[in-house]
Amino acid sequence: MIGVQDLRKGTTFIDDDGNLYRVLEFQHVKLGRGNAVIKTKLRNLKTGATIERTFQSGGRVQDVRLDHHQVQYLYNDGENYHFMDLETYEQPVLSKEMLGDAAKYLKENVTVDLLTYDGKPIEIELPTTVDLKVVETAPGFKGDTATGGGKPATLETGLVITVPFFVNVGDTVRVDTRDGSYVTRV
Repeated sequence: MIGVQDLRKGTTFIDDDGNLYRVLEFQHVKLGRGNAVIKTKLRNLKTGATIERTFQSGGRVQDVRLDHHQVQYLYNDGENYHFMDLETYEQPVLSKEMLGDAAKYLKENVTVDLLTYDGKPIEIELPTTVDLKVVETAPGFKGDTATGGGKPATLETGLVITVPFFVNVGDTVRVDTRDGSYVTRV
């Protein structure tokens, strides 16, 4: 058991009803005279639904230990994403809803961490950055600089990010998976 004041982004726990949740956002709010509440935004890891929930300070929840497996992304069939465990060669399948925004950073043969609970795949943890190829963007012109703005670019996975003016179609860019921002041209 952990106290709700110890909840942080990324913490996984089970509530009183047996639902498995991951903390997406949290905020500690002091109300005065020593009272405080913890406001959280949670994702139900079994259904993929996102809810907001407020806990009273001093409350407790059951923390959970998730198993980590190195897996390689193979392909998607439109609705499901197929992976291969690098140790056992099993092929777990995750739905588009379970992956959420992480699906926009997946390209074939990338290695990620698969989190499982009771032997069932829950979600994946992406590397901090991924390298993706630009497939569509406005052309760069002489005099465009790295500072002072940007332009939208569509990457090979369908993700749209803002890149500097000097980035062209065919370039490979490094993208931060935490916030979807451009890092550098590779």
